[in-house]
Amino acid sequence: MSYPSPRYFAEQGEVSATFRTADAEPELNIGGASRVSLLSTGGTTDGLYGLYRWDMLPGKPQTTTSSGHYHRTFSESFFILDGSVALYDGATWREANAGDYLFVPPGGVHSFANTSGEAASMLVLFAPGAPREPYFEELAEIRNAGRVLSPEEWTEFYARHDQFMT
Repeated sequence: MSYPSPRYFAEQGEVSATFRTADAEPELNIGGASRVSLLSTGGTTDGLYGLYRWDMLPGKPQTTTSSGHYHRTFSESFFILDGSVALYDGATWREANAGDYLFVPPGGVHSFANTSGEAASMLVLFAPGAPREPYFEELAEIRNAGRVLSPEEWTEFYARHDQFMT
């Protein structure tokens, strides 16, 4: 393994970092169950990665009946910050706690759920930086409006966003 090809060619470094305060409001509220902070998007990282903070609010515990999904074009990683989150690695559901980590390569089946019903937080990393914001924005609109999609509509929605259910 070697370093990737250079992406910056100037003779000197530049001031180009971005900073986000801890009290910044999350960009998305998904069905009153999750608040999502778009820390870095594929657009802001020039396609290198996307990093979100996913805060699950206290409420009705979710079930782990999902058989998961996979993506063809990007990997996804989950790092638990606080609380307990059920993570699915394609074979096993397990309760993950602060400090636990799951890496899922392209094609890897996975899912997550807040089975405790208590508050929990995790970081979600997409690499390369796929355009996941439209997926989550549309999902938030569907959940927040109480829309009910048919199985065919869900399949089309998922396929548009490189998400394939198993």
